[in-house]
Amino acid sequence: MTDPAPLISMTWTDHVTGRQGFLVVDRLVRGVSSGGLRMRAGCTLDEVAGLARGMTMKEALHYNPEGRYIPLGGAKGGIDCDPQDPEAYGVLVRYLQAMRPHIESFWTTGEDLGLTQDIVDKAAAEAGLVSSIQAVYPLLDDEGAARGRLADAFAVEVDGIGLDELVGGCGVAESVLVALDRAEVPYAGTRVSVQGFGTMGGATARFLSRAGLKVVAVADVKGTVANPDGLDVEALLASRDAYGAVDRAQLRAGDEELPGEAWLSVEAEVLVPAAVSYAVDAANQRQIGPAARWVVEAANMPVRPEAEALLAGRGVQVLPDVVVNSGTNAWWWWTLFGDIGADADEAFAYTRRSMRALIDQMLARAASDGTTPRAAAHAIVADRLPLIAERFGWYR
Repeated sequence: MTDPAPLISMTWTDHVTGRQGFLVVDRLVRGVSSGGLRMRAGCTLDEVAGLARGMTMKEALHYNPEGRYIPLGGAKGGIDCDPQDPEAYGVLVRYLQAMRPHIESFWTTGEDLGLTQDIVDKAAAEAGLVSSIQAVYPLLDDEGAARGRLADAFAVEVDGIGLDELVGGCGVAESVLVALDRAEVPYAGTRVSVQGFGTMGGATARFLSRAGLKVVAVADVKGTVANPDGLDVEALLASRDAYGAVDRAQLRAGDEELPGEAWLSVEAEVLVPAAVSYAVDAANQRQIGPAARWVVEAANMPVRPEAEALLAGRGVQVLPDVVVNSGTNAWWWWTLFGDIGADADEAFAYTRRSMRALIDQMLARAASDGTTPRAAAHAIVADRLPLIAERFGWYR
């Protein structure tokens, strides 16, 4: 059975540069959809459509009838432009100007690959928007209190890193820990290789290291840094630049500089692709070593379907992005709607509890159905979407 066509699919062409942008709304719930805006060279409409469908799934997976946060529909935006291009910011502003009627009425958006929330907020203000998430304001019981709570949460820092940058990695790390617990694999000595050391990858590495796992490789735009005895994650985090690149001058004796794709072949039980989409394909999945047991998708769509099938045949389980990296999106709404306050400890505890329950349910369903975790996640979504539609309607 194929997924239904999205509700809205559009392509925008910038009148200044000729670059293209896209918006796909997969589904509306209570008249609103949720999904970030990414900017990368080569971004396509098909890519954005897949991400929008994934957002529908992420929202549905976190449906809790007793919670204040009621999941929204799924959507996604994308711009085909290198975010480091000198023209990128102007393209972003003009894209948001073009999409302003949709953002004002039914599309809530925020940072994604290639963009940070402060850049999105600045560009949104220049485009004449009140906020990139203003479409959700009519659904709030007390808009002023809710907006204040979210602003306070974004101002929280933990060890010099913003809470908004950490909650997603907390959710990814908890996904790994649940898989280890179910397999009765001890944390200590379990090796991890992470591709991408920005917001999601860096936070995931921190939480896994603090849980006792050994981060043996980190890949950034410059290549891979590896140490079979374990990297000093905190030192690497402290040396990062704005693009998640590690300062090689800060490496210790025993740390090696390797080519970019070496993160795939280092000996590790857990691989965490936390950077770009389509990072693991049918060809390079062969580089993954025999020690690997899990590939945990911190990025959106990093493992191509044909690679996932080949990995499954080798006994490597892929934990899907729609569940694993859903904590960031959920944290925004848990905070805005008032399920949690602007407090790091409360945010981490709520994220761990919610993600642990969701991952455990997915893996239990996969085991009972004799299928993959991704198929199990799709089955859970298929169970929940009719419940959401029955309560709120398909488009209202």
